[in-house]
Amino acid sequence: MSFFDYFQIASVALFSLIILVKTLYLRLKRNINPIAIGGGKRGLVLAVEVFAFTALLAWMVEILLYAFHSEFRIFPWPLDIQLIDSLVAKLIGVVLISIGCVLFIMAYVSFGDSWRVGFDVKSPGALVTTGVFSISRNPIYLFLNLWFIGTFLINGGLIFLIFAILAVVVQHWQILQEEAFLTNLYGQPYKNYLARTGRYVGFSG
Repeated sequence: MSFFDYFQIASVALFSLIILVKTLYLRLKRNINPIAIGGGKRGLVLAVEVFAFTALLAWMVEILLYAFHSEFRIFPWPLDIQLIDSLVAKLIGVVLISIGCVLFIMAYVSFGDSWRVGFDVKSPGALVTTGVFSISRNPIYLFLNLWFIGTFLINGGLIFLIFAILAVVVQHWQILQEEAFLTNLYGQPYKNYLARTGRYVGFSG
């Protein structure tokens, strides 16, 4: 196993650990259910949310299978085709994932009790606009995009390119749905936030 294998295993472990700790803290200490996937949603929104969550789990398993050099694959062998195998690409992938992980940790610190998996139509938390959310409205989605793209650069397989493209497209669609939901929920304060903070990074026009 190489440095890149251990790095990917560590990234999956870090992501899973933070999600687990945050979920347990909110459930046990704050009496908040942060898992909002599927709750109160119907139609396309529900289908996309469930698909995205299931695909994320499958993608993480595939990362571990690659990192441990397992002969078993979730997806059929034609998707295992190697598109790139470059040390420079792998190093860029490590940098992108590392930046994403920093954003991810900062987002969970800033979120406080408002953190949810999926957007919560039943009991949403307070609007968060401080910390890393002052420079990005969607730092966790930005982290996920960097993680998907970085993973493709490290592994170079066709399956990871497909996942990266799907992730960027599906997450952008989810962001648009959440923006409409949050505008209705928080009203003018959220509109003011939209006006001053970029969707992914930076400042709005």
